[in-house]
Order: sequence, then C-alpha cells, then structure tokens
Amino acid sequence: MRTEKKMRSQPTKLIGLLIIMVILLLASGCVEDGDVQTESESVELEEHQEELVAVQNEIAQAKVGDTIRVHYTGTLDNGTVFDSSVGREPLQFTIGRGQMIPGFDKGVVGLNLSESKTITIPADQAYGPYRADLVQVVARDQFPTDSELEVGQMLQASQPNGQIILVTVTNVTDSDVTLDANHRLAGKPLTFEIQLVEIVSSA
Repeated sequence: MRTEKKMRSQPTKLIGLLIIMVILLLASGCVEDGDVQTESESVELEEHQEELVAVQNEIAQAKVGDTIRVHYTGTLDNGTVFDSSVGREPLQFTIGRGQMIPGFDKGVVGLNLSESKTITIPADQAYGPYRADLVQVVARDQFPTDSELEVGQMLQASQPNGQIILVTVTNVTDSDVTLDANHRLAGKPLTFEIQLVEIVSSA
C-alpha cells in the first residue's frame, strides 16, 4: 500500500512541476513579447515624431508679410560671387515690404522651413536695366583741387531735388571725371542660392 501511494504521489508531483514550468515559460514569453513590443513602439514613436517635424516644416511656409531670416549666396553669370551671408548672421527682412529687390522677395515665398532653392532673377526684377542717361561727365574743376579721384571710387552726389545718391567714378582725366549713378549690378541677371533659416514672425 505504501509503495502504491508513493508511486501515485510521484506522477502528481511531476504534473505539479510541469504546470509550474509551463507557467514560468509563459511568463517568460510574455516578458520577451513585451520587450519586443516596447522597442517596436519606441521606433514607431521616433519615426512618427520625424514625420511630424517634416509636416510641420512643410506647413511653416514663408508668405507675404512674414519676417524671415535666410542665408544666401549671390552669383553672376560667370560664377563670380558678389555677395553672401555665409560666415555672417542670416539676412532678416519682411517679405513684400520693399526691403529686397522684387525677384528676391518673390523667390522666397512658399519656401518651407530649412528648405533651400536656387533662383535666377532677370535684371528687371533685380537692379533694373543699365541706363546710359545715368552716366555723366563732369568737369574736373567741379571737384576740390586737393581731392584724389580714382576709378571705382564711390561718391555722394546731390540731385536738383536735394536727394543724395551714390555714384561710381568710372573714368578720370585731367579735365573730366565720368560718374555712373547706375547700381553696380544694373543690367545683370543674378542667381541666388537661398535657405530659409527661420520664420521670425508670421503675418
């Protein structure tokens, strides 16, 4: 009888151990699944955040009336760089307020935050056509005798209406001085590489 009892009790103990092992395995499996799920959720969350930032940047578009900051590099047809903000603070201006040449103003409209684009502006949307009537030859004796005039020198000139304009000395002789009131970039198409750095305030 004792032997039979002992034999009966052994399967019972084995079944109990098996049940405990199954429970432990299931518990272990749940933890592993949980870890995988958490890692997956973390990756999905990161991707979702990146998508949101991308969408936000697309929504944040420059429009007329916005005050923005941009980096830019301006070049001529031959590739000569005539101006650049690289290495300096970004240029800040309000779109549509006449603070920039018309083509530049139009070129930044619709830019997404951090987006870059290259635009080519014709002369009539930049500094206008070159005007021969803005070139004048002035007698040398109209200048102080001790003034040293050189080609390329910038001078201030007064117009009949009292307005002060900048002129460039383009030729100097013993008797005459040629002055050019055209902007140095007049008559030239300009290419700009522009990046929208910040929308400071929105209209």
